[in-house]
Amino acid sequence: AFKNTFASTLATVVKQDVFLARVRRHNSALEAALFPTNIPVEVFHNLIDTYRQHLPTWHRYWALRRRALGVETLHPYDVWAPLTDARPEVPYSQAVAWISEGLAPLGEDYVSVLRRGCLEDRWVDVYPNKGKRQGAFSSGWKGTHPFIMMSYNNTLNALSTLAHELGHSMHSYLTWQHQPMIYSDYSLFVAEVASNFNQAMVRGHLLASNPDPGFQIAVIEEAMYNFHRYFFVMPTLARFELEVHERTERGEALTADSMIALMADLFAEGYGGEVAVDRDRVGITWAQFNHLYANFYVFQYATGISAAHALSRAILDGQPGAVDAYLSFLRAGGSLYPLDALNLAGVDMTTSAAVETTYGVLAGYVERLERLIG
Repeated sequence: AFKNTFASTLATVVKQDVFLARVRRHNSALEAALFPTNIPVEVFHNLIDTYRQHLPTWHRYWALRRRALGVETLHPYDVWAPLTDARPEVPYSQAVAWISEGLAPLGEDYVSVLRRGCLEDRWVDVYPNKGKRQGAFSSGWKGTHPFIMMSYNNTLNALSTLAHELGHSMHSYLTWQHQPMIYSDYSLFVAEVASNFNQAMVRGHLLASNPDPGFQIAVIEEAMYNFHRYFFVMPTLARFELEVHERTERGEALTADSMIALMADLFAEGYGGEVAVDRDRVGITWAQFNHLYANFYVFQYATGISAAHALSRAILDGQPGAVDAYLSFLRAGGSLYPLDALNLAGVDMTTSAAVETTYGVLAGYVERLERLIG
């Protein structure tokens, strides 16, 4: 009912991006958006190109999910349907214990701060409460300790959310401990690295320590929910964002119907015929994400999860120096450009290697799920 209003609002923001890029003599709105953090446009394009090359992995997952659910037609909302009746009960104290065990390779100094923050120093507003908003986030500033707001509900998803927010918190904590005020923040490009790193490490620990098939399926399902948002939805939105900016740069109009058609086409390619596409409903996904008003922000979710899994894989594989390099990255805060900080950690985001590594992790989850479900 409000599609034209949403379209007009988004089109105006895109026109502003293009205008400011031209005034400042950039070659494109994409280049202008990445300029302040010194990120070459190749980083964006490498992500999108690699995403498209690995779409068959997603198609394989959709087909597996359809078979496992026993439905003739899979719909987008079926991505949330559980594949197992196993719903492990994970009390908050158990979650903290498992997270601590998963992050043990980072050393006792890291783990003891995290554990104390969760259990003694009241970093976390843990449980649902009257008037409490949904969602989860980590906040705070130099001179304070991190503050996490979430609504823990004794599930694996809640455990993973806690691990995620603790990644942000420990990134901030170590930055505040080692950087002056001016460098006490870090860019959006690296913001999702530490959070997804924690989740990757904890999932690796849970899968290695509990062979129960139902538990393994539940852990992989939680992982796939996360990958779906970060590594499927966000790259699709990034492709949409690039196209609407390029259309504006060419002087083409942006209308509600043209953007709905574009979004529907992009999701149809991602679903690969394995998921039914209601073009009007799926096509207006762009109106549901205020992230698109942040000027090429969404692709950084996918680069973040990519860097995170490349770094966690190095540590889990026992690569010499990987732990110290990662902790140096956390301590760097805003003292380095994001790509330089990630190079310090041991990952080069100017190549597609980290994205390829993460697609390998995704494919591994799908293969394991196939074996578990049969």
